[in-house]
Amino acid sequence: MPSELETAMESLIVVFHRYAAREGNANTLSRRELRELMENELSNFLKSQKDPFTVDKIMRDLDTNRDGEVSFEEFVSLVVGLSIACEQCYQLHLKKLGARK
Repeated sequence: MPSELETAMESLIVVFHRYAAREGNANTLSRRELRELMENELSNFLKSQKDPFTVDKIMRDLDTNRDGEVSFEEFVSLVVGLSIACEQCYQLHLKKLGARK
């Protein structure tokens, strides 16, 4: 039976490929596929952004080899960055809870 972390890793891979397979190269995300992934899988993050060009900016940042598509390796950097930001918020939350006691 896979561990919780192994299940999370598998989920990340499956979600990436579910969107990547929608058009063109099944191993990369086009701009449209990335937008759909973010709108459906990271909707809370997108709602918190004020800039309507957020996905375009993220695409530019992720596409390190400038081929117009985002590979799994490039995509993982988005997940890592968001995970770090979420963990920092979690730590602030814990500090606030500790200050209340």
